[in-house]
Amino acid sequence: MDREKEDITKKMQYILNMRAVLNKNALFSDGTKYYRNPTEPEPGEKVKISFRTQKNNVNSVYLVSGDKKYKMKVYKTQKGFDYYGTRITMPDQVFRYYFEIHYGWITCYYNGHGVSTEIHERENFEIYPGYHTPEWAKGAVMYQIFVDRFCNGDKENDVETGEYSYIGAHTERVSDWSKTPAAMGVREFYGGDLKGIMDKLDYLEDLGVEVLYLNPVFVSPSNHKYDCQDYDYVDPHYGKILNDSGGLLNENDHDNSHAEKYIRRVTDKQNLEAGNEYFAELVEELHKRGMKIILDGVFNHCGSFNKWMDRERIYEGQEGYAPGAYVSADSPYRSFFDFRDENGWPYNTSYDGWWTHDTLPKLNYEGSRQLYDYILEVARKWVSPPYNVDGWRLDVAADLGHTNEFNHQFWKDFRKAVKEANPEALILAEHYGNPEGWLQGDEWDSVMNYDAFMEPVTWFLTGMEKHSDEYREDLYGNSDAFINAMKNHMRSLHMSALHTAMNELSNHDHSRFLTRTNRTVGRVSYMSPEAAERNVDYAVMREAIAIQMTWPGAPTVYYGDEAGVCGFTDPDNRRTYPWGRENKELLSFYKKMIAIHKKYKILRTGSLKFLWNDYQGLCYGRFSHTEQIIVAINNREEGREILMEIWGAGISRLEESVLTVLIQSTREGVTEKEEKITAKAGSVCLYMPPKSATILYHKDIL
Repeated sequence: MDREKEDITKKMQYILNMRAVLNKNALFSDGTKYYRNPTEPEPGEKVKISFRTQKNNVNSVYLVSGDKKYKMKVYKTQKGFDYYGTRITMPDQVFRYYFEIHYGWITCYYNGHGVSTEIHERENFEIYPGYHTPEWAKGAVMYQIFVDRFCNGDKENDVETGEYSYIGAHTERVSDWSKTPAAMGVREFYGGDLKGIMDKLDYLEDLGVEVLYLNPVFVSPSNHKYDCQDYDYVDPHYGKILNDSGGLLNENDHDNSHAEKYIRRVTDKQNLEAGNEYFAELVEELHKRGMKIILDGVFNHCGSFNKWMDRERIYEGQEGYAPGAYVSADSPYRSFFDFRDENGWPYNTSYDGWWTHDTLPKLNYEGSRQLYDYILEVARKWVSPPYNVDGWRLDVAADLGHTNEFNHQFWKDFRKAVKEANPEALILAEHYGNPEGWLQGDEWDSVMNYDAFMEPVTWFLTGMEKHSDEYREDLYGNSDAFINAMKNHMRSLHMSALHTAMNELSNHDHSRFLTRTNRTVGRVSYMSPEAAERNVDYAVMREAIAIQMTWPGAPTVYYGDEAGVCGFTDPDNRRTYPWGRENKELLSFYKKMIAIHKKYKILRTGSLKFLWNDYQGLCYGRFSHTEQIIVAINNREEGREILMEIWGAGISRLEESVLTVLIQSTREGVTEKEEKITAKAGSVCLYMPPKSATILYHKDIL
């Protein structure tokens, strides 16, 4: 009997002395204000850095930076979590760190990759002292407008058929607004303009838009306007035409020096100034409504029509314009371009073109300080009064210049020029690949988020490449690949850049997301435009919208996506907005999701954690210490009930928590009934219908 009591006593002592198994899923930190305060410190400023563990689950936590190790102390215990903290004085340079966790005889590490037994330095957290991105841009709802295809508000400024010749054929004025763009539709004009945007501001405001991003608006011969003709003026075909005279080209005449009407329209200073004044009025009206505007800056190259080059001889002999570099060796702009044949004048065609395109002369910054300073002045001009633009989107920004070293120096100077003129202006670059080299706090603020948003979402939900050029069965529904891609590429966007990154489903360079839902590989060069509309899946589109509006970054709607516009990659993705023919159900869902995004601030700056995933299934949380939004996606054709552990987002395991269903999209449609779901021990049993997105919300009662 005594022996039995002794055994029982030993067993009880053993049990009492046992430590719970290390709960790796409870370990968490990131760069949000909940774990790094302030999030954008100055050099010399103290930052409180925090780390979360399960309560009483570890022996100690250290913050490690280089060869320095700082022991952290528990400063708060809440809902079964211990929060460790320490204060670090910021150096002048980047501060990199990770966490070292001791549990018994086990040591593990935590950085941007998560928990590991080895340190991978590339994944370490980073703080760039002095790096600030505009607060207004963090999580802002943006709306991209391809101006010619949005709304025709002023038919008097429309490009005429035969007004000039572009890439071997005459311009064409399209009278049928619903016509799909031709395969070689770069010289087709539908008449969209700034007046059309002004007329639709009520619509945009009602949709919930906070920022407009306009594709290029400066004088240019193409409908896309990425071949700038004059950086100083808005194109009169978008603005105002006060003085309009001269004839059109004859049927077989492609000599633009004869394009009298075009020459008058784009060289007349009254026309140009009137367009600029109207643009300033548009910006003023946007600002009155609490909205912002970003312009597209194409500074790597210009167009062959450009007044500095003047290959089309538009400006030759015109009053107030110097000879272009193509026209004369004595042109003041000769050094703006790299000519290979020094004996090629007059009319020298030997200039360097971007990707060898002679319609896109590459700007030769290394050869001309005058050009360098001129473009910096352009950058300042449009973010300053009277225009007061709120930022730049930079086209092919990494291509500018002829070396990486020069490229970085230019963008450093560009940032200084812009921020001195308008400290709250956003500088956002188009970039494919790793942007870390430009996101050090002294060049770009952020990027168009292809790698850490558009591509992973597209592969996961549709299996399609973003141009609709390829279908991959191995990536369709592959949530592991989605999570790995997101973690890897989000690592390149530290928190300030991530929260201002432009998260798009579609844009002017890629197929429409709605078209990708039909999982059809194609382009209009060999398939009909109707093929882009067949068998599209609106339920999958709504899943994508739910992710877009709940993901870290600035959700950016490409005009017409909200109305159900389809299209293969350009030019088919540049169809007109279907005024009066919108898909009302999809438009309504967009409005509801935008409203949710704007109402719950944790969707702008909250933490992100993946909570559950399987084939065609995904669940993640956006959260603070007191609020949680849970997003569950089921991309399967069948419904299923899943028991999900959601406590990792801060839902208590110690007591029941009641979550509200904010919205649910299914194959059948959208429901907003505020159903209540109870989480027990930090888990929730959730039925996910086929092709569904469910969004849950919880807030602690304090």
